[in-house]
This record gives sequence, C-alpha cells and structure tokens, in this order.
Amino acid sequence: MKIDVFTSTGVKAGQLDLPPAIFEAPLRSGLMHLALVRQQSNRRKPIAHAKHRGEIAGSTKKLFQQKGTGRARRGPIRSPILRGGGKAFGPRNEANFIKEMPKKMRRAALFSCLSLRAKEGSILGLENYPDEVKTKAFIALLKKLPVELGRRITVIIADRHRAIELSARNIPGVKTLLVNYLNPEDVLGSSKLIFLVDAVQRAEEIFARKPEAGEAELKKETEESEETEESEEKKLNTLKTASAKKPRKQKSEKSSVSSVSSKKKSIAKKKPAK
Repeated sequence: MKIDVFTSTGVKAGQLDLPPAIFEAPLRSGLMHLALVRQQSNRRKPIAHAKHRGEIAGSTKKLFQQKGTGRARRGPIRSPILRGGGKAFGPRNEANFIKEMPKKMRRAALFSCLSLRAKEGSILGLENYPDEVKTKAFIALLKKLPVELGRRITVIIADRHRAIELSARNIPGVKTLLVNYLNPEDVLGSSKLIFLVDAVQRAEEIFARKPEAGEAELKKETEESEETEESEEKKLNTLKTASAKKPRKQKSEKSSVSSVSSKKKSIAKKKPAK
C-alpha cells in the first residue's frame, strides 16, 4: 500500500510504502465496532441523578393508622408511589460504564481501522514542517493538499511538534495526535489522516515491532531452561518410582526369611526330647 507524500509547501514529493502489518490487515467490522463502543463508553460520565427514598427530606412517621380509616395502608411520605417521594430505580451518578478489551483485540481493531482508511485513499503523507508557529501558513498548506477545509482532519506526529500543534489548534476541525495515541474514533471519524513520515516509522516501531536479537536469545534461554527443568523433573520422578519399588522387594525377601525361620522353630518344637 502506497500513499502520496507532500512537502511543507504543498508540492507532491513522491510516494511512501506503508507497513503491511498495520495498513494491510484484514477488515473486521465487528471488532472495530466493539473497540469504538468501548472507547466512547469509557469516556462517558454519568450526570443524571435521582434521589431514592433514603435521600428525600421527610419524616419516616406513619401517616395514619393501619386500620379503621377505610383508606389504603400507607407508610411514610417518602415512599416512591407518593408525589414528592423518592424515585425507584432512577438514574444514578455512580453508574459505571467502563468496558474492558484485551490488548490483542484492541490492536487488531486499530489495524483494521487504519487498513480501511488506507484502502479508501484517506491517508496522506507529509515530509516535514518548519518550526514556525503561524496559523496562516498551516491553512495555506492545507489548501494545497487534497483535503476539504471545514471537515475533520487529523495530523499524526511522531513526537511533540510545537509548530504544528500551535498552528493547527485554532483551525476548526483540525486536530493533532501523537502516533502512540492512535485510536479507532479519531481514525474513523476523520475525513483525512495526514501522517508525517517519521510518524509512519514510529508506528511501525510501536505496533509492529519484531523481537530484537537480545530478546530472541532470552526467549531461547528461557525455553532451554524450562526444557532442562522438565527433564530433571522427569528424572527425579523415575528415581522416586524406582526407589518406591525397591523396598517392596526387600520386604518380600525379609518375609520369606522370617517364614523359613518360623518353620525351623516349629520343627524343633515337634522333635521329642531325648
């Protein structure tokens, strides 16, 4: 998958190959929906709050006697079925809307979102940007790029870039985002995604990083140590079983010797005395 790369002046400089592990992943619509709902639900803050009968100001005294009035049995005035009483099963500001999702599922959902936007042609590349904080210059750059001003545009940067962040924050609909904070809502909700070239490389390092030589050696060492431990355990088990079988044989030999000696004693007793 390739994208067009532009310079800071809006001139097309060439194309950039996107890492296939991130931008050519299989599209999983169900997983993308779960990740988006999770993100929006975790951001939700409950505001609505209704008081239950224990929080209403009022007496707990019984309004009138149980029998003799001809009216229905009635308890305190704070009952939910009375006007001005508490609310039964009303909304509470203590509600918890947090949803959890495994890391592998979150990564797969993010890769699906990025792959979808790449197939739609909604991703652009930007070589660099000068260290000049000027909103007018950033608007002039956006006008030269194939984007629609007024719609939502997300600029993804590798590290903190003061000029881009300050130049873009006063433009409606434009948002800057660090690459390690990529999320399904910003990816799917933007009309265009502008990746800096460094941000694409950083995304490959963060999300599609392969184990280094040192880590591979450590994995091999741990696997070898586990194998040696298992072999030692097997040896110990075999020795234990062998040692458990040996005493049984000795006991049988001892029992045979004791039976022979008892027979000799019985024969000696049976012999008549001279």
